Amino acid sequence: MATFLRDWSYRFPWLYRSISRAAALAVGGYDRLRRLPLQGIQIHPQERVLDLCCGPAEVTPILAELSQQVVGLDASPKALAAARQRLPNVEFVEAFAQDLPFPGNSFDWVHTSLALHELPLPDLEQVLREGWRVLKPGGGLLILDLHAPQQPLLWPGLVLFLALFETETAWHFLKLDLPQYLQQQGWQSVRQTLHAGGALQVVQAQKPVP
Repeated sequence: MATFLRDWSYRFPWLYRSISRAAALAVGGYDRLRRLPLQGIQIHPQERVLDLCCGPAEVTPILAELSQQVVGLDASPKALAAARQRLPNVEFVEAFAQDLPFPGNSFDWVHTSLALHELPLPDLEQVLREGWRVLKPGGGLLILDLHAPQQPLLWPGLVLFLALFETETAWHFLKLDLPQYLQQQGWQSVRQTLHAGGALQVVQAQKPVP
């Protein structure tokens, strides 16, 4: 069940953004946080990139620095209105990540940051299936999301954050071994790196080439 503060975070995006920026200090700042999924990979200007669950375009500007063919997708009209105002030259699409309005094999990269933990497991599975479908063979999946902290001192702050802003789906997500799950679903070259004392994970994976 969502808390009233979570509702406030939707009504007043600056509230959630302010807290996120404060939390990002643990990884060297907000800009570095948003660039974490891109470490160690190279996106070429002509490669097509899908920013999945893009919200008000927090990471999309970074992707647009690298590629001339970035598409942002989100189900929130308010978030997309802010995204379009911020990046008028980028294509934004209103749709659910569980049912992407794109043909198969149409993107070189699919990126999503801090969104999967908000989904019930059946929806998460469907989102990843859709990501697989729209990626070209050899295409890359880039994920930044929560992870169960490795340092005990980080647990109280995470518990407070989840209690105030998140739903029970985040707790279920913390129990999921995401790299193992992706490997079981057929993804290859799955690589996980942990940040902020293990409270954040970056997972990069590749759709196999037939």
